[in-house]
Amino acid sequence: SWQAIASDPGPLQDFCVADMHSPVRVNGFVCKNPMKVNADDFFKAANLDKPRVTNKVGSNVTLINVMQIAGLNTLGISIARIDYAPLGQNPPHTHPRATEILTVLEGTLYVGFVTSNQPAPNRNKLLSKVLNKGDVFVFPVGLIHFQFNPNPHQPAVAIAALSSQNPGAITIANAVFGSDPPISDDVLAKAFQVEKNTIDYLQAQFWENNHN
Repeated sequence: SWQAIASDPGPLQDFCVADMHSPVRVNGFVCKNPMKVNADDFFKAANLDKPRVTNKVGSNVTLINVMQIAGLNTLGISIARIDYAPLGQNPPHTHPRATEILTVLEGTLYVGFVTSNQPAPNRNKLLSKVLNKGDVFVFPVGLIHFQFNPNPHQPAVAIAALSSQNPGAITIANAVFGSDPPISDDVLAKAFQVEKNTIDYLQAQFWENNHN
């Protein structure tokens, strides 16, 4: 018997602007009629040069993905501005569909990611670095990572590029302790090896989302 497999390594046309009004559901978005495409499909007055108000964890992520710029559909890229208050953080999270490359524009950041449950000695290994203005750091796709501003007096700002039109974000604490409906406290108490009342306390907190 014979088997043939064929694929296209890249886009089959110049662009595929997302048609947000199409009833057809695909992995991504259906292409808008190219005759109706204009420059505004590739533009957003995002004001990424302006500071953002941070939340109680001390950060604010302003993501520009395909939902804001329809022309990003199928192009595999998005961008985010991240503002950090003094001692603020972008808490441990993961992007299930994207690698991230981060550049510090202002201030100092302590950043890092944790490897997966691979064989020792690299199992759950923390790789971290202190970044200054102009420094660049990469977070591999799917791995838990974080950024923290260690300066108690000055804010920090970073720009991140992500290798997906819709990278997604799973903030670990929010997902584990703030899911709807809640994960059973029996499950979490066993997983974290703590008393159930500790889990109940954590689940009762308000887990704020810092992604806009």
